[in-house]
Amino acid sequence: MSVNIAIIYYSSTGTIHALAQAAAEGAQKAGADVRLRKVAETAPPEAVGARPEWAGHLRDTADVAEACHDDLEWADAVLFGTPTRFGNPSSQLRAFIDTTGPLWFHGKLADKVYSAFTASNTAHGGQESTLLALANTFYHWGGVIVPPGYTDPVQFKSGNPYGTSCTAADGLPGEVALEAARYQARRVVDIAARLRSDRVA
Repeated sequence: MSVNIAIIYYSSTGTIHALAQAAAEGAQKAGADVRLRKVAETAPPEAVGARPEWAGHLRDTADVAEACHDDLEWADAVLFGTPTRFGNPSSQLRAFIDTTGPLWFHGKLADKVYSAFTASNTAHGGQESTLLALANTFYHWGGVIVPPGYTDPVQFKSGNPYGTSCTAADGLPGEVALEAARYQARRVVDIAARLRSDRVA
C-alpha cells in the first residue's frame, strides 16, 4: 500500500534543502509518493540580499513548490526540516505551522506520522532542542512521532536519535548526514505503512 509523505522544509543557504532532497530519495526508494515542499521566505529582501549565499539559494530553488495546507491533508506522514535558530525552529517554518489551526481544529492533522531534521552552525548549536520543540507541536496535533533512534548502523555514526542533524559551518551535509536523512525517511515510510495497514485491516 503506497504511503503519501510530505517533506516540508525551510532552508536559507542550502543545508536543509540538501537534507530534504536526501529524505525525498529515501522515501521514494521505500515506495512512497513524495511531495517536496519549501515554506515561504518571510525575511525582508534587504536581509536576504545582505548574504549572497542566501539570495543565491533563493534563486536556485525558485522552482520548488511552496507548502500549503493541502500537502498536510494529503500526507500520511510529514517530515519537517529547519535550521535551528537559538535552539528553536526557524521563524519561516513556524509561520507556516502557525497557519494550521483550522486543520488541527477539525482533526485533520491527527494520527499522522511526524518526524524532523535540522542543522546548526556549530556542533552544539541547539540541534536537539530544535527537534524537541517541533515535537511539542506534534503532540498538540495528536501525531505519531517517529524518530530514527539508534535503529540502524548509520545512526551510530550520525549520533542524533532525535532526528538527522549536521553542522552547517562544515559546508553542505556529508555522506553520513545524507544517509541518515535517507534512513529516517525510510523509517517514517515503514511505520506510516504499518499504521495504514492496521487501519485497513
